[in-house]
Amino acid sequence: MPQKTKHTPMMEQYFKIKEDYEDAFLFYRLGDFYEMFYEDAIKASQLLELTLTSRNRNADEPIPMCGIPHHAAKGYIETLIEKGFKVALCEQVEDPKTTKGMVKREVVQLITPGTMMETKSLEAKSNNYLTAIVADMSSDQYGFAYVDLSTGELKVSTLKGKESVLNEASSLQTKEVVLGSSIPDSLAEKLSQRLNTVFSEQFETLQTSELSYLTSDLTQPLAKEVISKLLAYLSNTQKRSLGHLQKAQVYEPTHYLKMDHYSKFNLELSQSIRTGKKQGTLLWLLDETKTAMGGRLLKQWLDRPLIQEKKIKQRQEMVQSLLEAFFERSDLQETLASVYDLERLAGRIAFGSVNGRDLIQLQTSLKQVPRIKDLLVGLDKGEWTSLLERLDPVTDAVDLIKKAIMSEPPLAITDGGVIADGYNAQLDQYREAMTHGKQWIAELEAKERENTGIKNLKIGFNRVFGYYIEVTKSQLANVPEERFDRKQTLANAERFITPELKETETLILEAEEKSKDLEYQLFINVRESIKSEIGRIQNLAKSLAAIDVLQSFATISEKYQYVRPTLTSASHNLALVEGRHPVVEKVMGHQEYIPNSVIMAPETTIQLITGPNMSGKSTYMRQLALTVIMAQMGCFVPAESAEMPIFDQIFTRIGASDDLISGQSTFMVEMMEANEALRHATPNSLILFDELGRGTATYDGMALAEAIIHYIHTNVRAKTLFSTHYHELTALEGQLTGLMNSHVGAVEKDGEVVFLHKMLEGPADKSYGIHVAKLAGLPEDLLKHATTILASLEAGDTPIREIPPVVEKETLSISEPFEEPVVVESKTTRQEYEESDQLSLFGGLTAEQEAVLTKIETINLLEMTPIAALNFLYDLQKTVK
Repeated sequence: MPQKTKHTPMMEQYFKIKEDYEDAFLFYRLGDFYEMFYEDAIKASQLLELTLTSRNRNADEPIPMCGIPHHAAKGYIETLIEKGFKVALCEQVEDPKTTKGMVKREVVQLITPGTMMETKSLEAKSNNYLTAIVADMSSDQYGFAYVDLSTGELKVSTLKGKESVLNEASSLQTKEVVLGSSIPDSLAEKLSQRLNTVFSEQFETLQTSELSYLTSDLTQPLAKEVISKLLAYLSNTQKRSLGHLQKAQVYEPTHYLKMDHYSKFNLELSQSIRTGKKQGTLLWLLDETKTAMGGRLLKQWLDRPLIQEKKIKQRQEMVQSLLEAFFERSDLQETLASVYDLERLAGRIAFGSVNGRDLIQLQTSLKQVPRIKDLLVGLDKGEWTSLLERLDPVTDAVDLIKKAIMSEPPLAITDGGVIADGYNAQLDQYREAMTHGKQWIAELEAKERENTGIKNLKIGFNRVFGYYIEVTKSQLANVPEERFDRKQTLANAERFITPELKETETLILEAEEKSKDLEYQLFINVRESIKSEIGRIQNLAKSLAAIDVLQSFATISEKYQYVRPTLTSASHNLALVEGRHPVVEKVMGHQEYIPNSVIMAPETTIQLITGPNMSGKSTYMRQLALTVIMAQMGCFVPAESAEMPIFDQIFTRIGASDDLISGQSTFMVEMMEANEALRHATPNSLILFDELGRGTATYDGMALAEAIIHYIHTNVRAKTLFSTHYHELTALEGQLTGLMNSHVGAVEKDGEVVFLHKMLEGPADKSYGIHVAKLAGLPEDLLKHATTILASLEAGDTPIREIPPVVEKETLSISEPFEEPVVVESKTTRQEYEESDQLSLFGGLTAEQEAVLTKIETINLLEMTPIAALNFLYDLQKTVK
């Protein structure tokens, strides 16, 4: 903030307001513009590509300044919010025409990344969450609450430990975190690193009857505190009704299938590892929803699959009934496609930002409800009863909109044309006056032409001079001066007014102005009437969203030939017969994908998987995890048949990644994720460990892997898939009764290997690592050398072997061409070296060959999905050819 020397009253007002919004861009209303000053102006001019000017240019210290038209502010605000900034809207709250001195101004809304209601970046099928956190340091407990202001969803929980907070915030992909108390610096740092989120503070609480109602069911102190502070923040920033917020709903993460952030990331549930987008994820596969509400609910179900057997089977029953009713399901999909986003419409009604077209969308949506209800009643055998009872068509809102709103209203609600004819008698009178007045003017024009003999006389209108009679200068001699009073002189004409015309003008203009004012007030009244039905509309929206998700499950189950799994919380038998990875199958096609079974008897704890890299081990493991998630969402699964236990948690360690931001190596991340599973898994959990221990020395890694297997088998007893390249571990099958060996099949012929991508019983006979290296295109001489080393190791020879001679190169100057390097030969002559049929890995290469080797050297295959690795290999092959 600049030093406040002597300034104008307006700038003094600006300084006073800005003091309360130091962390936001202050959009200060001046007439038809929002102006920004000082640092706000400098930063905004760069971010928004605006012209930076100055106020008081001739002063010793001119004030940096830039502005935007108020009618175009929405786009600029969205840009700043998307970049992670806040915007405070400061409006004139007095009429400048009736105010003496400075016009009073106030901030009417603080818009932040977590409170955006309408923006092009607010995706229809995604939530925009604002999260609040309070901490009890002594017990390491946290009050955690989140809200989607655009839909009214409001939930709260009490979490134990920093990692739980991180997992919940990461799962929500929250855009803004409100701190209601001090939290550990380490937690704030990790939240910032993982989410790149905006932080705000709200340490005071605010009590109103409206907010108290939302928290009335809460009993846990931390839950009540965090909700109170979240609502206080919303009230302070939005400065308007929060009537669309739903009562705070308490949730407990342990009531759902638990997956930490890394597991969701590794399994690509809603975000592709490679692109960061939805395509290529399980969400992408499952989403056949027809409404925005259904799309958001599907993601919520995906984030929190069920663990209660009864609830899962209820969903399965409804999916089954839709699967068996093709024509009713088709009609249902068509009807749902006509339903707009009821949740966000309700939010805009409460916020006062709804327009006539929004109300028509609401009416259209509500009119679909009887049809949807009839379709479900036709196939209901008891499983739909609960949902059917909640399908409230809100007919009084439909009737009101039909009577009050034009069928095709304009966007603006202040310019008229919104309220239907016949709704209000006074408005009809104004409209009649305007219609008759304009008709009278047309008749007056014809009459004056006849009376004056001026054939080109015309009556016109503009906003400055009102109605006028225009006569060209060549006809001025025919103007009856006793009746025509001169009003305006133009280059080629004169404009006049008559007492008759003035009287009619007054009637028309008063009718237009009063008509617009009355229409606006009538619209507000209609909006307030519908606002009282927001609770009913939101309950209806939840039911329609659930119906939409269930029909989506039925649609994909039919499309991809999925089966209904048998789930039981009592049995530990796992029998997934001819299962498929749902996403990979969709990409490859059903005919191309090779299915694999996962059969683990109740007493079998660990399946130890060996086999070559790139043969499909990771895909096999992910396949099981995704199948479990789909099943516990209530969806059918990709298999010929499936019998599965109900899992309480899924832990994964698939693929390698460095946590570079926090300074953690691949191996450290690997051990931390393993520790999370070993400490928190139960006999009802699912663990997927892919190549655990490879990030360190061979003997260290093997020792750790074997110890971890023993620990899981003896202490944890969770169902575990453990893939490894340590073949020595396959001997554990003879020691551990709950361990079974399996491997991915491969066929070797004439030195070439073909991966069968089929899981077989027993251990693999070899790793085929050199064959994979050959597929990747490594130099032939290098592969021959590796084969020699491998044979020596397998024969038990000393690890010290003769190393091929190195060709030492002098340092090249920049101007020297790489194709003809200058070398200093040592230990052997160049001719002897070439005759030995060995090439240096780094010498004698063309630029094209060097580019290929550089590409191989820099790519991290361990972080790639199987499909991405195949694409990379294919591109390399094309380059070489």
